[in-house]
Amino acid sequence: MTLGMNVTTGTAIADLEDHVRQSIADIITTPIGSRVMRREYGSLVPDLIDQPLNRTTVLRLYAATAAAIMRWEPRVKIAGIQMGFNAPAGATVEVKCSLLDADLTITVPVGSTA
Repeated sequence: MTLGMNVTTGTAIADLEDHVRQSIADIITTPIGSRVMRREYGSLVPDLIDQPLNRTTVLRLYAATAAAIMRWEPRVKIAGIQMGFNAPAGATVEVKCSLLDADLTITVPVGSTA
């Protein structure tokens, strides 16, 4: 059974975990308003990456990540989110979640490292 297509290779994705990983990476890295036929799709994470790195921005990054995943990827339940910041710019988002009976950890580069 094919679940979708690999965004980089164009090959079929048959593994549910791989499809969810790709889906979450797409959700987090897509700016809201950038999809023509689906303007609400995506997250605020790309808009927040260039903001000053302070407690408020970090909290907003966590909230934007969680809200987008909960809205657009109903197959997972979030267990935790961590951010890693890379100098001079860029970050990674690590999402720990459960999918059916499996636990997943998904790391997504965002910002200038994406």
